[in-house]
Amino acid sequence: MKVKVVVVSLDTASDRRARFSATVPADSLDWEFFDAHRGLAPGLRYDEAEAIRRKGRPLKPGELGCYSSHYAIWQQLLESDDDAYIVLEDDVVPDWKFLAALAREPLVQRGIRYLRLYYKYPARYLVRERNFVRRSTSIIELLDLAFGTQGYVVTKPAAEVFVKTFRNVVRPVDDQLDRHWEHGVPNLSVFPFPLFEMMLESDIGDDRFAAQPPRTLARRMDMWRDRVSKRLAIARRRRDVGIAGR
Repeated sequence: MKVKVVVVSLDTASDRRARFSATVPADSLDWEFFDAHRGLAPGLRYDEAEAIRRKGRPLKPGELGCYSSHYAIWQQLLESDDDAYIVLEDDVVPDWKFLAALAREPLVQRGIRYLRLYYKYPARYLVRERNFVRRSTSIIELLDLAFGTQGYVVTKPAAEVFVKTFRNVVRPVDDQLDRHWEHGVPNLSVFPFPLFEMMLESDIGDDRFAAQPPRTLARRMDMWRDRVSKRLAIARRRRDVGIAGR
């Protein structure tokens, strides 16, 4: 596979870019910074009323910029001659030897279209493969929302699905990526993680975690339908994969 590392970073974040660059070895994979967006990318549609119904609140400007950045990266991948991108944020420290070994794997042929390298919240999972790339590293399939876009691998088949199905912005991008029961791409992850996140201030801002308004009837009904869809999808995955979960 032809794989490139793409690092999402604001063009004004000179300190963060310098800090990340200092971690890159001389023999690393081909990599580049991607100038993060501050607004909606072309082709995206944001409806605040729909976001409130689906997420329970409007999305913050930083969340819209983050969503747009990742969407534009998937579009760029589809227009390139690369087979996959390893997408990283500029506040992580990756294991570059692991990334190089990962880039040599025929991921799509092995049924891996999208692969997380990190997530932020504990989630139920199925063990899909042990000793992946190196001993003691496993591929797991996440069943619940795990959040975070600190690092992941996206192949062209996955990018094609995401570009087609993520045009209407109603949730943050990490929330949307985790929703395998909607878009149909298994939410796979490497564990243990081959990177860690530095404790830097978020570019998106933490005000998005403020208390949410009371849930409306439409919001409750939407959440109920979502839970039913998710449970049915998880039941199918457990049956199809045939592996006990956690």
